[in-house]
Amino acid sequence: MKYLEKYGYKPDEAAVAAALEAISAQVDALSTRENLLACFSLMDLTTLNGSDTRESVQKLVGKVNDLAARYPDYPLPASVCVYPNFAPVVAAARADARLHVTTVAGCFPASQSFSEVKVLESRLAVRGGADEVDIVLSLGDFLAGDEKAAFDEIAAIRAAVDEEAAAQGRSAVLKVILETGVLVTAEKIAEASLLAMEAGADFIKTSTGKVSVNATPAAAYVMCEAIRAYHAASGKKVGFKAAGGISNAKDAIGYYLIVSTVLGAAWLDKCLFRLGVSRLGNSLMSAIEKQTVSYF
Repeated sequence: MKYLEKYGYKPDEAAVAAALEAISAQVDALSTRENLLACFSLMDLTTLNGSDTRESVQKLVGKVNDLAARYPDYPLPASVCVYPNFAPVVAAARADARLHVTTVAGCFPASQSFSEVKVLESRLAVRGGADEVDIVLSLGDFLAGDEKAAFDEIAAIRAAVDEEAAAQGRSAVLKVILETGVLVTAEKIAEASLLAMEAGADFIKTSTGKVSVNATPAAAYVMCEAIRAYHAASGKKVGFKAAGGISNAKDAIGYYLIVSTVLGAAWLDKCLFRLGVSRLGNSLMSAIEKQTVSYF
């Protein structure tokens, strides 16, 4: 656990549990319209189905485009997240460039392939219009104890994404998914967090949503503490993304309060905090409107 030693951070699971209990007690009181709308603005609206088509992706983007007319006081979600082959579809369909194009890449969700393939897919995603690329930590390498291989792969994807974006006169965001439900222990989650950040991640993300255990408050809290430790040592602000199984407004507020508690108000912005969601949008809208809404 060389990164834990380097950054002087060791998760205290008892302290994390106590902090989460205190946060849980505040969720109902802090589920205000203002906070719910803030969570809405942090959403990466996600469709990652084998049955996705150009038409289904265009339909999702169209609903985002229509928000301003139908719900004029709502903020724009942060992005629409799709498979990399659909990046050009989202880019062409969006009415507002502030709605980012996010794609998964790097042989999502298992990250089990040749590094060269992962690097090329990430490059092609940016070439196709992705503003943000979500890759998965090489769990096979990390769990086998080969942290250098896991680090080097992220760094190679970082370089490819930056080079491709620069060729288009822009920049791109790289998010690294840790798959915390597979890492299991707080120490491994923290070590993976610090490794990913040092390798060049702009965000660290909990989960793919494709395994049995996805985002959990405990994993999120540890990841945010690792971000805090990294920021204290490096001065660099790295973002946090919770994803996988976040399906209701109370979940969203819970993660919002975790970020606020550990990292502070500076992180409560889409530049540093995201919620990866496929079902949450309707739940947030229902909580905001105080009636059932089935918009997305």
